[in-house]
Amino acid sequence: MSTPDPLPEYLRQSPAVAARFAKLKERPVVMEIDRLSRQFPGEHGPVTALRDISLKIHRRELVCVIGPSGCGKSTLIRIIAGLDEPTSGRMLVDGKETSGPSPERGMVFQGYTLFPWRTVKQNVLFGLEMAGRASSEAEADARQWIDLVGLRNFADNYPHQLSGGMKQRVAIARALAPNPRVLLMDEPFGALDAQTRAQMQSHLLEIWRNVDVTILFITHDLDEAILLADRIIVLKANPGEIQEVIEVSVPRPRSLEQLQSPEFQATRRRLDELIHPKLHAPAEHLPITRLTQVGDDVE
Repeated sequence: MSTPDPLPEYLRQSPAVAARFAKLKERPVVMEIDRLSRQFPGEHGPVTALRDISLKIHRRELVCVIGPSGCGKSTLIRIIAGLDEPTSGRMLVDGKETSGPSPERGMVFQGYTLFPWRTVKQNVLFGLEMAGRASSEAEADARQWIDLVGLRNFADNYPHQLSGGMKQRVAIARALAPNPRVLLMDEPFGALDAQTRAQMQSHLLEIWRNVDVTILFITHDLDEAILLADRIIVLKANPGEIQEVIEVSVPRPRSLEQLQSPEFQATRRRLDELIHPKLHAPAEHLPITRLTQVGDDVE
């Protein structure tokens, strides 16, 4: 007799979560990606990295994109940031077609990309200076962003005097200071240790709750995607296409304590099925060369 599955259906939403998604879908669409494709030249002809990606992201939504290696996650966000061009398709922000870098799209990379010769405050000021803001007004705004990311006491420090998590908080403040419509984040916590990463996830959720910004977040970490996202866009590889869009059923506000909740675990299991499908062939039939010496017993 089989044991009943203790986990709920991953798509099942509580009335509160369903009501939240209904309100979210009534918000204006900030960004639309329309049939976007990207090909690169290859030795035997064009290689399709992305094919027919279509997606609408609503105001103040937090969307995570995940997928196996080679699915085109970073290519997608580089195109959205204006650092690469699609082979076909288009992108719209607030209903207007756009391309190339723009202040309406802020970017945070996995590397800290701070100017080492500028202090925390001067780094945050950079985008405001490029926008031509008056110095006194820009400095007041920069201090507000520095306060928001919890670095008031480090405003005059240089990047080499900061920890990895602090550097990434400066990068987030710098990206947010020009008030972009969309904040793009390309695996921004991937280089951090587990404890600092968890702290940064909490920091990001707190910042997002207090700032009118829409976030598109690339990650390879399944737990991170569930913890952060309203919706998770799952890409498959070769070519990169949208495999599934999951509305996360875990209630907000989110915390690390929810990692063991039934809703979290049900979503985690579904992502595992999509990203790490089971092998169809038994291990003993796979073409694996035995490298241990005869007589070595590893069973």
